[in-house]
Amino acid sequence: MKPLYPAALAIVAALACGEAAAFCGFYVGKADADLFNDASKVVLVRDGDRTVINMLNDYQGPLADFAMVVPVPVVLQKEDVKTPQRALFDRIDAYSAPRLAEYFDPDPCYPRLEYSLMDRLASGVTAAIRSPMPKEQAQRLGVTVEAQYTVGSYDIVILSAKQSDGLETWLHENGYRIPRGASKALAPYIRQKLKFFVARVNLEEHAKSGNRFLPPLQFAFRTERFMLPIRLGMINARGPQDLVLWVLTRNGRVETTNYRTAKLPADVEIPPYVKIDEVHTFGRFYKAMFDQQAKREGHRVVFTEYFWDMSWCDPCAANPLSSQELVNLGVDWVSGDTRRGARVMLTRLHVRYTRDTFPEDLAFQETADRQNWQTRYVLRHPAKVDLARCPNREALDRYLRELRERQDSEARLLASLTGWNIDEIRARAGLGK
Repeated sequence: MKPLYPAALAIVAALACGEAAAFCGFYVGKADADLFNDASKVVLVRDGDRTVINMLNDYQGPLADFAMVVPVPVVLQKEDVKTPQRALFDRIDAYSAPRLAEYFDPDPCYPRLEYSLMDRLASGVTAAIRSPMPKEQAQRLGVTVEAQYTVGSYDIVILSAKQSDGLETWLHENGYRIPRGASKALAPYIRQKLKFFVARVNLEEHAKSGNRFLPPLQFAFRTERFMLPIRLGMINARGPQDLVLWVLTRNGRVETTNYRTAKLPADVEIPPYVKIDEVHTFGRFYKAMFDQQAKREGHRVVFTEYFWDMSWCDPCAANPLSSQELVNLGVDWVSGDTRRGARVMLTRLHVRYTRDTFPEDLAFQETADRQNWQTRYVLRHPAKVDLARCPNREALDRYLRELRERQDSEARLLASLTGWNIDEIRARAGLGK
């Protein structure tokens, strides 16, 4: 069921780098969320007490066996639930992806000042299709069906429950194959008097749609709590899970309040061979770097991968989302020119979690921080110098000395960030031992 994502195409425009530009260099690659196998992808919109959650269903298996269970604070009506286009996730991922930029040293023999600039949670539990449990039996278990309707390819049921073991029994007897003992995970939500949003595929409606993949689900509600439930997603987990979360707000950067939020290493120079090496590609570099940081930072850390005003970008891994695309994700405060990105603040967070390391759902706050920041990595190519005809020998000697020091530093930093063998790095970079 996984889609195939085309390789990113680089379109280079040679522009002078002015003082006002944040960065200079050729944008040459990005690290999409698809680097991380089976990563959950969620776009969360928050404005005042209004929350909109967009969840991408990357389910693999028979459609008849798919179901989603998410705790929500209120009974959602049919108009609160939508099925946005899957391409919106690709767009926001491409725009905010960790990026690789490329620079070229000027000739030390003939200094110049020009550079070039590139422009440009759900718990996946399986369910068999059965007839609904009789109302009397559901009431006996303390479960109430608050609402039910069909939206696009999904049959939606909103449940409330008085006791977790009764809800677990209801789910089992209605064909939801959650593990025995799931009541322990459900209990905290019942104590908070939350409802349960349950979606399964309507096979007839999905066949009519002609879609190859399940569409994402979007649901909106109002609540004072700025949070995202993740614990139910651990019920069937066989190991650490990755969550890539994009949070759209009006004013500032978003961070977690019940876990530590940390920025990944960024704006560092790595050996140029990473761009073209068949083994140490940029994608492999970024994945290895993230793995290392997750180990070093320890448990209960949420990583910031990107924070930016979506009306622009520099360098652009992809064009900003249009106002209409943002509206389709649930951003209801944008208006005006639908061809350009609106002033919406985007925070991209990446979480690697297990049942033990993240015992609580993610709680957030919007900060006053508006300083743009991105996970950006730099390749700096040595200058091509005609040693025999260089008129400025002193500058050339100084450049070659500094170049050797820089290349050694790049190799050591790459080894530290990724855990790769330093001798192999030096050999691939052509530095020797």
